[in-house]
Amino acid sequence: MSEKKVNALFDYDAKLPIKEAIPMGLQHVVAAVVGIVTPGIMISKVCNLSPGDTTIIIQTSLIFSAIATLIQLFPIFGRVGSRLPVMMGASFAYVPILMAIGADFGIAAIFGSQMVGSVLVILVGLAIKKIRVLFPPLVTGTVILSIGLSLFPVAIKYMAGGVGSANFGSAKNWLVAMITFVIVFYFNYFSKGFLKLSSILNGMVIGYILALVLGMVDFSPVQNASVFQMITPFHFGVDFQVVPILTLVVMFIVDAVQAIGQFTATTVGAMDREPTDKELSGGIMGSGLANFLGSFFGGVPVATFGQNVGLVTVTKVINKYVMVFAAVILIVAGFVPKIAAILTTIPYAVIGGATISVFATISMTGIRMISSQELTPRNTGVVGLALAFGVGVALSTGSLSGFPDWVTTIFGNSEVILTTIVAVILNFLLNGTKPKSNP
Repeated sequence: MSEKKVNALFDYDAKLPIKEAIPMGLQHVVAAVVGIVTPGIMISKVCNLSPGDTTIIIQTSLIFSAIATLIQLFPIFGRVGSRLPVMMGASFAYVPILMAIGADFGIAAIFGSQMVGSVLVILVGLAIKKIRVLFPPLVTGTVILSIGLSLFPVAIKYMAGGVGSANFGSAKNWLVAMITFVIVFYFNYFSKGFLKLSSILNGMVIGYILALVLGMVDFSPVQNASVFQMITPFHFGVDFQVVPILTLVVMFIVDAVQAIGQFTATTVGAMDREPTDKELSGGIMGSGLANFLGSFFGGVPVATFGQNVGLVTVTKVINKYVMVFAAVILIVAGFVPKIAAILTTIPYAVIGGATISVFATISMTGIRMISSQELTPRNTGVVGLALAFGVGVALSTGSLSGFPDWVTTIFGNSEVILTTIVAVILNFLLNGTKPKSNP
């Protein structure tokens, strides 16, 4: 590789030969694809969608992850988009809230709430400097930790075969799940380079083959899927209900603040500088715009992908055309339903065995953010009490039964919302809006 080509990889705007973009772009696709499609599959199962509708959810997840990435790379109106080398994708952070909304109110309520929440995210992007003080690393880390904790039971139930399945908890399900987990574990901790980056994909492929041998895979969705299919607006409808909207709005605000950390990690790790206010504001507004457009077509909320941020910081490759190539691959896959349909045949046990590592990583990300702050009595009080209320209420089924149903929906169905509210209030009361080292 010539010096000019090498330098082009580390220059955001430099022209890059396709043969140089392909291998780097494929790495990003491999690192992201499982994370992009899995939230949609999980939400589809909770909402009892048909195989055909599940395929559409996967299509829109792929397509709008690509669209969101392109918006970040090529800002609209000069300010909606970060112009940073980031990969966007369907976010696990939203999964607990979306599953609760889908189970109680239906799939249309998810996209109605997303439409409203994404508009708010755009406004947050415009005023991020003022709102950011309410979400210091201590609060954001606590919220991220609660997201990981809330997903642990989901992964375990999937490993057991999925609640409601005829063979839930069977030895066969656990065998497939544990082998999938062991493969992911091995590649993640005992391999390097491409094999390490694709550890989740490797585990899912091997787990899927084992499930196929054991007769756990149904290919009828693939047979019924077309080769090419356009996505259409309002296929799932939109339903505007106050409780789901309020619930999801809180999550959108939290994720907007979390995105600041991801953008900062990208610029500091790969570009040796802090992100500018324009980049942060544009990045958050770009995410909001992509989610607004996605709500019309059934695309679940997208966010910056931590694994891809890690890939950029490790390789230092920031050329935008690497991300463009990855986005094109996702768009092509999104318009070919047979590819999406294959993903719907993945058994619960395989998904659970692969994703429990992802959820563990989310939790540890939160712990790292918390531990980056001085663990004074006041700071530990914020974290401990917020988690005590959020996790405690969510695990104590019926503890809010004396209140109207909407109270349970907002505060009792997921650890995340109540943890967020309590953490923000306690941090403000104990620490104010500026970091302090209080005794």
